[in-house]
Amino acid sequence: MHHDTLFAALQTADMLEIDGLHAWEFTLEPTQLAALEAGQPGDGEAPFLRVECMDGRTRREWRFSLAAVQAASFDAANVCWTLDDTQGSHTLRCLDAFIGSDDDGEAE
Repeated sequence: MHHDTLFAALQTADMLEIDGLHAWEFTLEPTQLAALEAGQPGDGEAPFLRVECMDGRTRREWRFSLAAVQAASFDAANVCWTLDDTQGSHTLRCLDAFIGSDDDGEAE
């Protein structure tokens, strides 16, 4: 499902792929998130999105400001978002998890 903004996509995502690495650890800063959900503008330069993953044995972490998330552009051809931080440009893909059922299909 395509969302109009990266912010909207992040709210429904279960996992992210950043620069080709799968990152199931990501958080939206709670104070900023509460402000946005209450219709307030939030602090554009404050940290908003934190993404963590393991690249082999190396822990990698990215932090993006609210302004960076709001300025992200969607690449429809590759179904991903492009956003920038102090290290440069990053490709972010929002993924939905598939959840299996505990039912084994047998009726009791």
